[in-house]
Amino acid sequence: MVEQDQAADDSGKALKVLEDGKVDGGSVNSLAGIDVIRSYLTTLPNTPGVYRMISDAGKVLYVGKAKSLKKRVTSYTNLNNQSNRIRRMVSETATMEFVTTHTEAEALLLEANLIKRYAPRYNILLRDDKNFPQILVTDNHDFAQILKHRGAQKRKGEYFGPFASASAVNETLAFLQRVFLLRTCTDAVFEARTRPCLLYQIKRCSGPCDGRISQEAYAELVDQGRAFLSGRSNTIQQDLAAKMQQASDKQKYEEAAQYRDRIQALTRIQAHQDINLAGMPPTDVIAIHEDNGDFCIQIFFYRGGRNYGNRAYFPAHSRDETADAVLEAFLGQFYAQTTPPGQLLLSQDIPNRDLVSEALGIRAERRVHVRVPTRGDKRKLLAHAEANARAALSRRLAESATQRKLLDNLGATLELDGAPERIEVYDNSHVSGTDAVGAMIVAGPEGFVKNAYRKFNIKGSKHLTPLIEKPDEPHRPGLSDTAQEPYSAGDDFAMMREVLTRRFSRAMKEDPDRSMGQWPDLLLIDGGLGQLNATLLVLEELGIDDVAVAGVAKGPNRNAGRERVFQRGKSPLSLEARDPVLYFIQRLRDEAHRFAIGTHRAKRGKSTQKSTLDEIPGVGGKRKKALLHHFGAASSVAEAGREDLAVVDGISAAMASKIYDWFHPHG
Repeated sequence: MVEQDQAADDSGKALKVLEDGKVDGGSVNSLAGIDVIRSYLTTLPNTPGVYRMISDAGKVLYVGKAKSLKKRVTSYTNLNNQSNRIRRMVSETATMEFVTTHTEAEALLLEANLIKRYAPRYNILLRDDKNFPQILVTDNHDFAQILKHRGAQKRKGEYFGPFASASAVNETLAFLQRVFLLRTCTDAVFEARTRPCLLYQIKRCSGPCDGRISQEAYAELVDQGRAFLSGRSNTIQQDLAAKMQQASDKQKYEEAAQYRDRIQALTRIQAHQDINLAGMPPTDVIAIHEDNGDFCIQIFFYRGGRNYGNRAYFPAHSRDETADAVLEAFLGQFYAQTTPPGQLLLSQDIPNRDLVSEALGIRAERRVHVRVPTRGDKRKLLAHAEANARAALSRRLAESATQRKLLDNLGATLELDGAPERIEVYDNSHVSGTDAVGAMIVAGPEGFVKNAYRKFNIKGSKHLTPLIEKPDEPHRPGLSDTAQEPYSAGDDFAMMREVLTRRFSRAMKEDPDRSMGQWPDLLLIDGGLGQLNATLLVLEELGIDDVAVAGVAKGPNRNAGRERVFQRGKSPLSLEARDPVLYFIQRLRDEAHRFAIGTHRAKRGKSTQKSTLDEIPGVGGKRKKALLHHFGAASSVAEAGREDLAVVDGISAAMASKIYDWFHPHG
């Protein structure tokens, strides 16, 4: 598979824009828009590749692939048949970069990777980039463990999935426990047990931890579990039926009853399917629905004859595109990080189906069939996916309309120039100044934008310039004394100053022209006049005067419904208890509060797991584990002598002396 620009660079086929702004001797600095594109045509090859359009600020505007770079780029010089979006893109193009590839399939893979990397504003973008959960059957132990896994596939074993949600994984794991009696405990728990746990008692585990089942018999159960996850459930059921009959013939009725229960569990799972999926290979069913320029793509995951769940996607920047183009772009980006199954079923055909199939085959390292069924059970699956896509888009449009109305009303209530498109809400969380964190959430016309949330580890006064009056400077009018106090532990105002300083200093550095849509129209601060003044002071010192700011103070006794909103130069605003705008502000504040508390708890949980041993140079995870296993606690390690330390596995005499000296610096 082609990764970013590496493959092309290694082959020496990359065509790059030089640092002096010249390509093959032709300067492009003075050119703009369509003239920039024309300047590259004489040197472009008729080979597959990927091109990038770049603005004068160095931002990637668009990433595209081509069977022939020269022909594809030439098409941008004729704007008569182009959409307004493409015309704007061409007008903003200051330079271009090119990478040739060996095949068009490689170009398609590289295009998807680069879109993921740069998120260009003129590309169709897949916003949801979560890693799907999977099931892992380990193979590094005599008695394999079955567990839920998310993220990079670093552990040895066989992975099954993806699943649409963690709940779908949990349901499948529970089923596997009932039918195949596989262990889910960690290796450490497994090795430490001397008798079976409750799962064995309730017939959810075969009890390998204390020899209740042989290694050979357990391996057979593991093979059956793998077969089920691979879609071979009928064979398993026949095998279980044969064993039940054998046990019954030998009058081992309790054993036969166990086989009966496992068969019934399999049957119940199969009975939940409205469509016979037996024998269908691992398949993703993908349907698209369009409504007035908005799109919803619904994907269902079928593995082992079962529905592993579904998820809806709403591609961005897609209003000027056709449904087939949006669907093709989705396939490239979605499977850039997710391994495709052997079969994809699409609700409609795409322009380059064979090419997409070839590219996905390279990604999966096996053949991937991309089909558009017109009848039979596969068509029924697609009809079901289409109905879900239609319903999901309807819900989203209804929610968006409500959200838009709330934004309009909020803008009118706060007397803004218009409805805010991006609202950032800030809150802090700490316990007496310890494990302090700041949190930022983002909301817009589509609701909460969770991939834009940010958390800040509060660094403290040594990382913060104290906002304090100089002796020769007068008091700043309009700012409370509290806002100008020096930093101290638990100082909420100083924490807010630090968070906002870091946030907007970075924004000014990374997006000075505000072209990336990352600048807010409104800041909501959880707090009253003091927090408002602290925020205004930060913005003033950074030279930012065009961002609206409001502080939301809790009511008396922290009563919801009696909040007051503070703005610069205005009297505090109190809204009616049943005002939808008040409900909206409360929801924004509560979401920021939830995110801040969750971030703080996570940080505090990590800090409680730290040990004084972590600070000793040369003591890593293995040595720390060996020391704690030998002495029981870090305090006992601190009290141990050099000779006692040296008898621990992995601790040499020199390391023992280093550890002893660490705890006894004065001898």
